[in-house]
Parts: sequence; structure tokens; C-alpha cells
Amino acid sequence: MIKKIKKFIYNNNLDGYLVPKNDNYFTEYSNFNNLEKISKFSGSAGFAIILKKFNYLFIDGRYTLQAKRQSGKVFKIFEIPYTFPKDLPIIKDTKIGFDPKLFTKEILERYFNNKASLIPIEYKFNSKSKRKKNSFFQLGNSVVGENTTLKIKRLRKYLLKNKINYFYFSASENVNWLMNIRGKDLPNSPLANCKLIFTDKGKLFFFSHLSKVSNFKKSKFKNTKFCSENDFFQIISNLKVGTFGIDKNTCSVFDNKIIESKFKIVSKIDPIYELKSIKNPTEIKNTIKCHIEDGVALTKFLFWFKKNKRVITEKIIEEKLEKLRKRSKNYLYPSFDTIAGSGPNGSIIHYRSNHQTNRRLKKNDILLIDSGGQYKWGTTDVTRTTCNGTIPIKLKNNFTRVLKGHIAVVTCNLKQKFNGSLIDKLARKYLNIDGLDYSHGTGHGVGFFLNVHEGPQSISKYNKVNLKKGMIVSNEPGYYLENRYGIRIENLIYIDRLKNNLIFKNLTLAPIDLDMINYKMLNKKEKKYLFNYHLEVYFKISKYLNKSEKKWLVNLIK
Repeated sequence: MIKKIKKFIYNNNLDGYLVPKNDNYFTEYSNFNNLEKISKFSGSAGFAIILKKFNYLFIDGRYTLQAKRQSGKVFKIFEIPYTFPKDLPIIKDTKIGFDPKLFTKEILERYFNNKASLIPIEYKFNSKSKRKKNSFFQLGNSVVGENTTLKIKRLRKYLLKNKINYFYFSASENVNWLMNIRGKDLPNSPLANCKLIFTDKGKLFFFSHLSKVSNFKKSKFKNTKFCSENDFFQIISNLKVGTFGIDKNTCSVFDNKIIESKFKIVSKIDPIYELKSIKNPTEIKNTIKCHIEDGVALTKFLFWFKKNKRVITEKIIEEKLEKLRKRSKNYLYPSFDTIAGSGPNGSIIHYRSNHQTNRRLKKNDILLIDSGGQYKWGTTDVTRTTCNGTIPIKLKNNFTRVLKGHIAVVTCNLKQKFNGSLIDKLARKYLNIDGLDYSHGTGHGVGFFLNVHEGPQSISKYNKVNLKKGMIVSNEPGYYLENRYGIRIENLIYIDRLKNNLIFKNLTLAPIDLDMINYKMLNKKEKKYLFNYHLEVYFKISKYLNKSEKKWLVNLIK
């Protein structure tokens, strides 16, 4: 594959070619992954530059070890945001080709900062995957809590307030939220691939494969014209002149060019990101329900693992947890590929086992298992670190440092720590005291029966978005000792109001391994939190457990 790209580079008088992870919908997970085809890198984010003599792979801190293992023989690895293509002397004054449907102006400016000449030219990858004809489906008000008409009214107010005549919603997840639809176009998210032009008069132009909306009751979508994706240029051409809003993070260079050929573009952040990040009471209620079912499955799994005496592998662990989740009639499929990293594999932050790496667990191995589910209706994501052998005191101490950061997040004062940047410092505090840290964010936003990762809120070093009632985030500090083990404790939490104060509440209901804790390092407040947390877990899920599981769980309330 790389040889073919290099031949393409020579034939088109280029110096290099840019290959991203994303498809033309800019989703994190997709059925198409050209980056993996050329590099064997299977992470969820990254891009490559193929030059005539060199190959460069750019990834973030979650994937440094994984990228070295999968791609290090053929690619030189760089970690963003510390190194971008613009920082490499070899890139200066080169001609780099790129597919204009797979990049935004914002991304290219961030990557290159005019250090190279960027040439829009498509390299056609051979894709054997056939496009599935899965139809989109509609969600009722009892599921989503707000009908499309009300959502459209809110968006019209935004357009009128900002004096925007049209807005191009190029992120499928946001169109799904607005139209209360879902689909089966992605492997781990119930997402319908589609895009939308929204006018200040409330008229909508919905772009997708028309075969996928043939079952819609069109009468429910007033003032909506359903169009083929190939109709985009024609629709743009027929619109009256005015100002046009785009989302700079998801509007491709290709679509941007079509729009700016006729309209004055106002580059904005898609307002739906913030609107859908604030879950309404119905969405929160349904999310709580699915976490009870997910908590039952995970608790049964943890009991099985702690009591297991047989030789098991990472694949057996994945299959066991999936089997337990499938007992729920509301479970659909994983919200991402399960991470079951034992021993040294646990130190790879987003590890995924395969036939080559699948380990048999040894007697005292630490297991890091990060998994989640898509339920009717809700999305889960949870990580536990556990062991059913002897745990060295140094490892216990590191686990306890991570736990103290985890507790500090969920119990923080949201009046003082009102954004993710401020809270992130709390999560790292007890690791940083001893010169330790982790190279990923502490938490990400989570969708409602949508993507397991969503913004704009997150708990990370640089996120300044104010946290609001109804937002859901993950709470997942960690620590990773290369080639030894990984530690991560993750719950999903949501923001509620108690009297006049905002507080975090746990969604995730699964025990934390008390055998991993050095209790001498915990203060009274932290011990009380653990007691109350396990009491809540027992109260909410014990009726779904057998006698042995109940007895084991009740012994954790101490």
C-alpha cells in the first residue's frame, strides 16, 4: 500500500501525501480506516505523512506505546500536541497532497501553518467493504424527552441572534440529535451518517443515502427536504444569497469551497455540541436505568474474575463480559472495543488484544478492563483494575494515588472547580506529589445513546468549558508503568443540582477492588466515600445478583 502511495506521489509531482484516520463524516470510529491499512496502527485518532523516503505517524499520548508496537518498524512516531508536521524541517516548502473531503481548513492550518504547499488531490484507496443498507430509525419523546420541533425552535433563535441565514451541520452526531434519529452506520455507535443545511426560516435540507430514509414517516419532519449526498452543490446553488455558518472542525475543505463560491462564510462552532451535551431529565433517567443493567453485568464479571481458579486469557475475559452484558434484553453492542490488558499489556492505554498479543494471565497479574455498552437507551463506559493474586505494596500505593484522584474529582466543589481544567489538577494531585502522571485526559463527555466520546466538555488540562447541570463526563485518572502494568479507575458521572449547588453524581455502579488499596493512605473523607459508594452499588443492583455474588458484594461495604 505504501509503495502505491509513493508511486502516486511521484506521478503527481508531489513530495508527500497525507492520510488521516477519519472518514468524510469526521467520526472517531468508522467502518473505514485507511490509516490502519497503511500503518497497522489501530488507534482511534492519528494521521500519517508519506514522503518519498520517509514515513511519519502522528498520534496523541494515549497511543505512544501502541503505535511503537504496531507501526514503529516502518514509521517514525511523533506525539501531538508536542510535535506537528509544521515543526519538522523536512516539511518546509514541500508539496503535500491531501483528500479535500477528509480534512478541514482548521486541521490543515493547525498541522502545517503554511510551512508546506497543500495540494487537494484524492488518492483512491481500494475498499472491499460494501456499504450496508441499514435504514435509519426514529426515537420517540419517551426516549429523548424533547421533540424535533422544539429543538428546531432553539436553533432558529441562535441563527437569528447571530444574524446567520444558513448553517451547515456537517457532524452526523449533531444531526442525529436534532432530528431524533439513529442508525447503524458505525461499528460502536448507533449513528446515522447524514448532514444538514438549516435555514433561518426553519427549512431543512437533509443529506444522506435516500435508501436509508425510505421508511421514515416524512410527515413527522415538517419543512424538511430529503436529498442525496450528491445534491449538495445543486442545493447550495439554488439558495438565496446570505451569510452561511459552518463548523470549522467538521466542514471539509471540499464542502467549504462549494459554500464559499456563493456565500459569505461565518466560521463557528456548531451550537448543537453544547445543546446536546446538556441532557434533559428524560435522558438522565434512561441513562441511569442502563447503568443499573451495566453495573449488574460488570459486578457479576468482577465476582467471576476474583473467584476464578482456571487459566484464562484476555480474549476469554472479553467474551465473558460480553456474554454477561447480553443477558440484558436492552443491550445492543459494545460502545467501543473492549480493552482487557493484563500485566504489561495494561500499560498500553488503549490496548486491544489480538491473536498475536492475547496473553494468558499469570497468577499475580494485574488486569485493566475498560469497556462499555450501547443500551436501549443509553451509553456506558467503565474501567476497573483488579487482581486475584498477591499485590506488591508499591503497586497498591500507586493504585491508591489514582483512587484518591478519582474520589477528589467526584467530590469536588463545582462552585470553585467549575471547568475541566481546574478539576484535572485535582485528579493528578496525588500522583504529581510523587513525580508520577498519566498522558491522557481525566475525563470526556459522553453522549446519550450516541458516541461514547463527545464534547465540548471534558476533564483535561486545557478544557475551559463551564460544566452545567445535565452534562455527563467520565472520571478516569490512571497510572501506567511501561511493560509492567496499567491502573485506571473510571466511572461515568453527571451534574445535578442540590439546593443551590451543582454536584457530581455517579452513574456507574460497580465495585472497586478493595484488595488493591493501601488504606493507610486514605483519609476519613475518602474512606467514607468508598463506604457510601459500595452501599449505593449494593442497594441498586443486589436484587439482580445470586447469593454468592450478594455475599461478596456486601463484604465490600466497610
